[in-house]
Amino acid sequence: MKTLTKYSTRLMEKWLPDPLIFVILLTAFIFLLGVFTTPASPVEMVSFFGTGFWGLLAFTAQMAMVLLTGHVLAMSSPFKKLLKRLAKLPKSAGQAIIMVSVVAAVACVINWGFGLVIGALFAKEMARTRDDVDYRLLIASAYSGFLVWHGGLSGSIPLTIATKGHPFEDKIGIIPITDTIFSLQNIITVLSLIIAIPILNYLMHPKKEDRFIVDSSVLDDTPSDRRLIPSTPSEKIENSMILSLVAALLGFSYVIWHFATKGFDLNLDIVNLIFLFAGFLLHKTPRNYIDATEEAVKGVAPILIQFPFYGGLMAMMTQSGIAGNISNLFVNISSQDTFQFLAFISAGIVNFFVPSGGGQWAVQAPIMIEAAHALHVPDAKMAMAIAWGDAWTNMIQPFWALPALAIAGLKAKDIMGYCLFVMIVSGIIISLAFLFIP
Repeated sequence: MKTLTKYSTRLMEKWLPDPLIFVILLTAFIFLLGVFTTPASPVEMVSFFGTGFWGLLAFTAQMAMVLLTGHVLAMSSPFKKLLKRLAKLPKSAGQAIIMVSVVAAVACVINWGFGLVIGALFAKEMARTRDDVDYRLLIASAYSGFLVWHGGLSGSIPLTIATKGHPFEDKIGIIPITDTIFSLQNIITVLSLIIAIPILNYLMHPKKEDRFIVDSSVLDDTPSDRRLIPSTPSEKIENSMILSLVAALLGFSYVIWHFATKGFDLNLDIVNLIFLFAGFLLHKTPRNYIDATEEAVKGVAPILIQFPFYGGLMAMMTQSGIAGNISNLFVNISSQDTFQFLAFISAGIVNFFVPSGGGQWAVQAPIMIEAAHALHVPDAKMAMAIAWGDAWTNMIQPFWALPALAIAGLKAKDIMGYCLFVMIVSGIIISLAFLFIP
């Protein structure tokens, strides 16, 4: 395993371009595919790209805030101390890899946005604490936890179809999460991955001479606490703990009201709100919070630049009919016994070009629902096949790795050699679940 991952990592480092180059190449490929395999003309493909370019603008802002608020929170003194204590618990490099993998996966089961940030921050702190762990594998282990998100409590597809008034209610009705997230098949799949992937990550840890070790000084963030004595009225206001407490009180009052009236609805906006106001509380003063924000904002740039390209890419995929053609290809060779497995594979392929759970469901659902009904496959199983396909190929689709990479200060090619094996092993586990667990 160490030899294979060593070769895979070197291959990725040599050939995998920056995620921005990756999405430009994907866009060019889909443009040509649309022109030559669908009725869409070059002018229409350009139109699809342009009209969809800003389609992910709201989501782009959400993801930028996930990264920014999470990073700022981690720069606070209390949070640094907490992560440092946790990072001291492992007694060996192997235990450190396993602990990061498990913490990230469990956090992603709770909420994917929370898990993405917490996993990367914990891995970074582990690298500060230990000098015997490969830093690239630590970050890859943190990102591997994201694999289980669509089978967890924030899975967008199962939550969507459990909501009254969803777009396909007239065809499949309301499907409770007891049939999707809390089904025996899904629970066994999630647990199997939480056990297997940390072990895989442990086995991939390079030999001592091949490990990528980062000097702890390189990982240090700019201190957020300012010790200057305020001298002017404006400086006194900026360094007022009372203002931070007022802001935090207002924010957390809303969080309490939200959970009291809507139940445990831990959506992305609520995660961001919790991170933001917890940051105010832990940084103590607005001045400290501003300084930490100025430091953390540097990592947001890749998201702001690349996510719009995926908006255009998704529009070309859906409006030209390419995504539908891919789905139909797999549906046509499916039987009742193999439908869930083949739907999973098709969703994994579509996810390379439509890396959004909600977007992918909108694209594939019309075709998959008709096929599932024709083959007498339960709608819940059909939906979870698409959900897991969406999560599966995220392991080598750099779109979702951007927040973790920005926090870590790494490039996609640094971790994808490890993530490739995570995708292979997880693909086998998920496929077996769909083929043999009722």
